Parts: sequence; structure tokens; C-alpha cells
Amino acid sequence: MAERRKSGADPEDGLARGTRFMNRLHARTATRARPATGFLSQPEPRSIGSYARGRQLIAGNFLFAGYLVEGRGRTLWDLAAPDPAFAEELHGFGWLDDLAAVGDSAARERAQEWTYGWILRYGRGSGPGWTPDLTGRRLIRWINHALFLLSAQQKPVTDTYYRSLAQQTNFLARRWKATRPGLPRFEALTGLIYAGLSLTGMEAHVEPATAALARECSARIDAEGGLPTRNPEELLEVFTLLTWAALALSEAGRMPPQPQLAAIERIAPTLRALRHADGGLARFHGGGRGAEGRLDTALANSGVKPGAPGGLAMGFARLSAGRTSVIVDAATPPTGPDSLNAHASTLAFEMTSGRRPVIVNCGSGAPFGPEWRRAGRATASHSTLAIEGYSSSRLGKPVRGRRGELLDVAEVVHARLESGGVTDEWGAGLLAGHTGYARTHGLTHMRGLSLSPDGRRLMGEDTLGALTEVERRRFEEVMTLGREQGVPFALHFHLHPDVDAAIDLGGAAVSLALKSGEIWVFRHDGHAEMRIEPSVYLEKGRLKPRASRQIVLSARVVDYASQISWTLAKAQDTPLAIRDLETDTGDRDGDS
Repeated sequence: MAERRKSGADPEDGLARGTRFMNRLHARTATRARPATGFLSQPEPRSIGSYARGRQLIAGNFLFAGYLVEGRGRTLWDLAAPDPAFAEELHGFGWLDDLAAVGDSAARERAQEWTYGWILRYGRGSGPGWTPDLTGRRLIRWINHALFLLSAQQKPVTDTYYRSLAQQTNFLARRWKATRPGLPRFEALTGLIYAGLSLTGMEAHVEPATAALARECSARIDAEGGLPTRNPEELLEVFTLLTWAALALSEAGRMPPQPQLAAIERIAPTLRALRHADGGLARFHGGGRGAEGRLDTALANSGVKPGAPGGLAMGFARLSAGRTSVIVDAATPPTGPDSLNAHASTLAFEMTSGRRPVIVNCGSGAPFGPEWRRAGRATASHSTLAIEGYSSSRLGKPVRGRRGELLDVAEVVHARLESGGVTDEWGAGLLAGHTGYARTHGLTHMRGLSLSPDGRRLMGEDTLGALTEVERRRFEEVMTLGREQGVPFALHFHLHPDVDAAIDLGGAAVSLALKSGEIWVFRHDGHAEMRIEPSVYLEKGRLKPRASRQIVLSARVVDYASQISWTLAKAQDTPLAIRDLETDTGDRDGDS
């Protein structure tokens, strides 16, 4: 994390304090509003929970934001939150989806006890849950699961529930503008639409919230259906909220605004392009694979029919054939406030074969603390080329009170998708380059990838070279400073933890065995030193990073250019089709 400025107050701290004060003020003012007396209508519950997480909650094991707190026999609100992110997940009530997924009497009792307990303790405007985005998230869950929460309850309890819903709705109507543009604002406005459509006396909020949501769609969703953050999982969450709001409006006899429907139409093909062969999203710029079933459900709810993707999708290139998908970060990273969770991942790729991820990026370390968060953002934590000790984009010091933005970003100078490849043998291909090391070392990274038409072979070629006169002069300066020892660099190929890697053919290749029974073989042209090194797989919902491994090709640039060619191909005796019946042994929602 960036340090506080040595002199003077931090503008961000002052802004944050002012925002918190106004949230508390409006939260307490909202408690004086006239309460709702019931539901006008109730949208169908569409949020999907995890049965396994629900059972853990009932047992008193609370796993939020990467922290496990054991509290058997204790109410949720007596837990000491080990981190602000833990408290946010508690107060957002996403766990209500998990209890509803269990759905038995024990789950219902916990849901009712903890919801009513929140009202008693925080309902008058106190606590960390009174932010517009968390309030929107909470309202959606309370309304979605109203029958679950009100079953067999007495009138005093139901009256308290409706009163709190009305208070939170009025707070949201006053404070949604204070949210950050992007996912937080989409959450706040969707929650306000849900509440306005559902609760007596709240109908006046629907039209302004719907108009604001339409404006947000026009401002934040670009012509290609992408977000400025370039985070695939965040795009999925926004898409899900937009489809929920559109369905709720339609069920209430109202037409969703055209900008909202147009945004849904644009996002759907982009998400399909960002989905691997196993159904999970590519893990870039702070995003994970996405909640199980969320993407398929959202696409089904949208009603947007599949279409052939063309060109880049939110700056990512997709190569797919047979059972294999390859997704590459082929655009300049986000900048400014949109880069707060962005990674220095330019030209990194992920590859999946059938149901099995093979080449991955380490992922977001945010759930595991600031040091892991910073490490996960570095170029060396991605499956791409990194100059030793440097990332292709730099994580800057605080600028005007903003922390963690990417500075001096890697500009993509060339990105071309090729449908036919360089020979008849090859299918889809990508050629792209970036200048992330031009200023520091006078070098440009060019990467070419080609996937065979049957998806059984991926060919790569990586070049690190001084391509212009300016770059050559800078490279000569670096060589002089380094006593002509050259510029050390490495190609990283991070492997999924389920991939079993072993050096083969006397050190000339690496065999990769998947749980499906497939065998992939990695080879290179001999112009680098190859070794297998430890790596980590940073996955949301786990207590600690999972141990993994990576293939590393290391070399030095001693002339104006250095080039390494490599291939990743299925072994010849691997059949075209495999019945992948092996189940995952680890629970994704727990620790293993």
C-alpha cells in the first residue's frame, strides 16, 4: 500500500471522511421517513447462492474476503471483523443467497435471526453497511428472499422489516450519486429500482433511478460492450445487475430504457468471448472466474442470442479451436481511477483445454492482503514476458490522493488477429506488441500466437528488441551501465494447480498431465534456459494462496533483439475427444 504523504493532509482521507459523514447523516435522516407497509410486487429471486457456503454458515464457519472466523453459537454481528472487506461482505448480505440455497429450517432461522439482528443493531443509521453500493446490494437480497425472511414471523417483526426497507430505500435515493462510477453505482441504482418497484409508497423512486441507470449505461459501457476497468468479472456483475433490473421492470409492466437494453446487447457477446472452454471467465485485471452458474444464468436472462465475435473483446483476443481456448490481454491497461485494481498483464494469455485450465495468470491477491495484492499485479505473476525486476506497467506512488493506480502503462502498438495463420497448418493467430520496456530499457515486446485448427497445438514466438533509433540509443545506455552483460528477461507460463508438470526428453520438454487424462508437451527452440519453478494460484473464497508451478524460459538480450519460439501441443497419443469424468477434489468455496 502507498504511504501517507509526509507533509500535509491526504486529500483522499479528507474526501473519505466527508463521504462517511454524509452517509451517516442521510442514514439517520432516512429513519424518520414514513415506513412501507408491504409489497406492491416482488421480483423473482434470481441471485444464485452456494449450498456448501450455506452449510458452513449454519455450522458457524464464516469465510468472507479470504478470512475464516469461527463463531459457532454466536450471532453474525458479534464477530470481530479482521478486515474492512470482511465487514463489507457481512453488511452486503450476499450470504443470504447461500442460506437460501440450503433452504431448510436451520438456514431460515439463521437468515431471520441475522437480518432482524442487523435492524436492531444498525438500522438507525450506524455501522459500515450504510454506503450506497452495500445498501443497494442488501436491498436486492432482502427483496429477493422476502418469503424466506418473513415465513412464520409475527406482525411486529414484519413491520420492523418493512420499516427498515423503506429507510434504506430513502437513504439510497439521496446518496446513490456518492458512489464511484461503475459497479458500485450500478449496484446502488439496481437496488433502488428493485425497492421502488416492490414497496408501497416507494414508486416515485423508480423513474429517476431508471433514468440514472440509462445514463450510467451510456457513460460506462463502450461501443464494444466493455468497461474502462477491463475486468471481466466486474463486467459480468454489471451485466447481471442490468438483466435483473430489466426483468424487474418488465415484470412490473414497465419498458426498460433503450440505453440499458442496448448495453445488454453489447455486453453479451463480449462476455461470451471472455469465457474459456470450461465456462469460467479469463482472470485479468483483478477479476476471477466468476461465481458458479452466474454467467450462464445472466446470458439466459438477457435473451441475447449468440453471435460470431469479431475483433478484440474489451481489449482481449480470443483464439479457440476444438476443445481449446486461448484468451490474451491485447490492449493498453486501464489508467487513472479505473486502474486501481488493474494488473501489468499486457500480452499475457490463459489457455484452457476442455474443462481443465492449463496456463493461467496467478490472479488477484487482494483477498490475501496488500502484499499479495501488489505481487498479483506484477507482470511476473502473469503468463507473459517480464524483464527481471520490472513490470511492463508500473504501480505508481500516490497522485492527487489516489492510491494504487497504474502509471507509465505499456502502450500496445500493434494488435492484429489473423484468421488464417501463417501457413495452411495454422488457424487463428494474433500478433501484438507493447512498449512497456521502451523507456526503461529501450526494448519492445512482440508476441505472436497461433492455434491449430483442431486446437491441439499452440505456437508462440516472443521477441524483445530495440526497434527504433530512439530505442537503440536507450538500449546502448542500459548495456553500458550493465557492463555489457545484457538485459535479463524471462517468459513465465503459470500452471493451474491441478496440472502435473515434469521435465521430459532429457530436459528438452515439459510434460503436462491434466486430470482429464490429456497430456500436453511444452518445447522451446533452445535459445533460453528452461526450468520449473514454484508459483501460486490466487483464488477468491480460499484462506490462502494455492501452491502451483510455472515453466520459466530465461535469457538475456545482448544485441538489438532476442527471440524465443515455443510450442504447447497435445501428445500424439492423446485422443481427439476425452470423457472428462474426474471431479474436482477441492471445494472452491473452502480451503484446500
